[in-house]
Amino acid sequence: MSDVRIGIIGGGLMGRELVGVCGRWDLLIDHPSRPRVVAVADPAPAARDWFSHVDSVTTLSDDWRTLVESDDIDVLYIAVPHDLHEEIYTAAANAGRDFLAEKPFGIDLGAAERIVTAIDASTAFVRVSSEFPFYPGAQRAYAYAASGALGDLLDVRSGFWHSSDLNRSKPINWKRRSDTCGAIGVMGDLGLHVAHLPLRLGWHPQSVYGRLDDVVQQRPGPDGTPVACDTWDNALLVCATRPQAGGRDFTMLWETRRIAPGHANTWFIDAMGMDGGVQFSTREPTLLRRFRMDGSEQVWEEIQPGNVSAWPVVSGAIFEFGFGDALLQMWASFLAERAEALGDRFGTATPTEALESHRVFDAALRSWQTQALAFP
Repeated sequence: MSDVRIGIIGGGLMGRELVGVCGRWDLLIDHPSRPRVVAVADPAPAARDWFSHVDSVTTLSDDWRTLVESDDIDVLYIAVPHDLHEEIYTAAANAGRDFLAEKPFGIDLGAAERIVTAIDASTAFVRVSSEFPFYPGAQRAYAYAASGALGDLLDVRSGFWHSSDLNRSKPINWKRRSDTCGAIGVMGDLGLHVAHLPLRLGWHPQSVYGRLDDVVQQRPGPDGTPVACDTWDNALLVCATRPQAGGRDFTMLWETRRIAPGHANTWFIDAMGMDGGVQFSTREPTLLRRFRMDGSEQVWEEIQPGNVSAWPVVSGAIFEFGFGDALLQMWASFLAERAEALGDRFGTATPTEALESHRVFDAALRSWQTQALAFP
């Protein structure tokens, strides 16, 4: 098992979650790598101070360049606002640093294209954060769809709904400003989660009609004075989609909602074909629903996927799986693939998938602006 020294650029929530992931690493069976967070860079003293209690952390810096230039770090985790993606991601790629990046991989399509160009020209191993497809039920849904059991596809819905912005008095932050989050708004913040599994299945949108909604247009600023909240809160994308393996086009909906009453943090996939179907939602993580034809009868069945992960763990299969487990599995996938030991297991989202999703989101934005179909 090789030791992997990780430097975090951006000491917010997901950087802190990574400390927890490293602390639970012994749950994995026979993984080739062992990660340790050794350095953190963030301009905010309070963000850096949180990591001062982590024994493995030996470097705290206010400058991300310190970590990019350090030979004492093997992998970077870069979790910063979208307007900083291009500068930091391209610098890391140009330095040949392996890194796990946060979505959407640039504040706009042009930035995403330049980032991928830099990565392609480098020796860096790069993947993009998207943890929800690592739920056991999502893995089973993926495998069932990939097997061809659905037959001629009819409809696919992939979505991420949560209620983080349901409270109108919630103070404004960088995700609610277009200059830091991007003109694609919620699609950039949540969209790769929705795109990851469909794109991996070869379901590529050919045209897009976007319905975007700016629900809360003002939020309290630092002093309580209302400030313009100019990002899209909710987005519904109607995509005409063609299977990679061939066949007729079908309809695919991608849904991203920051304001979804009744949902705390719900990710789901729902795919239906002439011969079969599959449904999974993190709101009911212990259930996978499958449809199949038995002669002329339509049969729905419920399966309990249990705690059967992409990378095996010591926990018994009867125990329930949660968000922290999904993060552990995503990091296990990333580091195993980096070590060329992933095998045929489900992989972390790729720069190519992030770029394709960006093209779809850009098309959705153009569609809404023109009230017409747009093409990625």
